[in-house]
Amino acid sequence: MPECLDSHITSLKSWQNADGGWGYFPGKKSWLEPTLYALLAIGADDREVFARGWALVGRWQLESGAWRPCAAVGEAHWATSLAVTLHAVAGVYDDAFRRGVAWLIQSSGSENGALSRVAHLLRPSVVEFDASLSGWGWQSGTASWIEPTAHAILALKRALPQYKSPELDRRIAMGERMLLDRRSSDGGWNYGNRKVLGIDLPSYPETTALALMALDGNTVIDWDAALKVVERHWRQTPSRQARAWLSGCLLRHRGKLPAPLEHTAAEATPRMDDVLLASIETLARKRLLA
Repeated sequence: MPECLDSHITSLKSWQNADGGWGYFPGKKSWLEPTLYALLAIGADDREVFARGWALVGRWQLESGAWRPCAAVGEAHWATSLAVTLHAVAGVYDDAFRRGVAWLIQSSGSENGALSRVAHLLRPSVVEFDASLSGWGWQSGTASWIEPTAHAILALKRALPQYKSPELDRRIAMGERMLLDRRSSDGGWNYGNRKVLGIDLPSYPETTALALMALDGNTVIDWDAALKVVERHWRQTPSRQARAWLSGCLLRHRGKLPAPLEHTAAEATPRMDDVLLASIETLARKRLLA
């Protein structure tokens, strides 16, 4: 992963749209996810740029407390977790923050619903998981997945010092139990489940890194063994974004990265007009991912 944080931040600032947000790529319309990642990466490096982005994020919160994914869509979006995290990182514990936390606490995956639990009881071997444990979905009313669940747990843990509530503690605990229940047999995490139709599913880099960051401090985890899985993924993945997530996890727990990879020619000259890649690599090096 490149060391050039200044270059990444300079690029991110130059890619900001006139409305204060960011698209997934420069010149594209603003979306919530890249905007929040860019703001987390830039932080206090440029207060004027941050203020413009912060104003846009404020305009996109819904009455429910969740945030919309873009100006044209009025539905709740999973990146509400990132918005809560941004408030906590910025030290802004206002009404928007409290309503966002409350929305996350009351949100749950659809597998926790009565119909889904009955279906799972009748055919438990189709997808093997504990239907009583609910995480978070990509959208309201959908099933839980590892990535949005990890992001929600990370956000709620950051909210703990300022949002005292038994419901918050219980929701974090259930989310952690859901992640542990969905862990793949190889020690990492797949995108959603560990076994389908009797077949063990393999783990993937991003989901493994995110799940372990969300489970930080959990005493059930054998951390030495878990970090060996992270390192294996770090050495094998050709994806720079996946390696950024893995690097954040390794830096968090070990304080250093494994020996450098031998990059392919394609990796040596990647396209660097990718807002998420620049943001996540910056956050990994700043050790702000967990």
